[in-house]
Amino acid sequence: MALAFTRSGATFCAMRSLILSAALLVALAAPALADNYPVSGRWGVSTGTDKGTIDCTGKRVITFNGNQRTDSGGGVPAYRNVSVRSFERVRYSVVDAFTNAQVSDGRVYYTLIKIDADHIALEMQQGGTLTLQRCK
Repeated sequence: MALAFTRSGATFCAMRSLILSAALLVALAAPALADNYPVSGRWGVSTGTDKGTIDCTGKRVITFNGNQRTDSGGGVPAYRNVSVRSFERVRYSVVDAFTNAQVSDGRVYYTLIKIDADHIALEMQQGGTLTLQRCK
């Protein structure tokens, strides 16, 4: 099923190659289009309300770096941000993607709340809230 045009020289194969190349370019650029998190750095699980940073030795630590997030104590060690939408100045709707041995391109949905400069909370869609404080 090859199409050939006499004067233009265009063929179905050439068009197919062009379309596949464009699709590959879009697929490779997709991770670069991910949003950055509204916070950065290392954050340790804490229920304290004291101002300032805490010593995170021995604590579960979540690190936000651009559009990447790592978690030292969760079931999935690394996430890539898909989207961040601010619906108040301190509340953000976040979608992260992850891949592990059991799940390919899984999604996690949660609300990130900036409590103050040193405290944030992650309200997970599956239930539960993680309260975090900035690490030293």
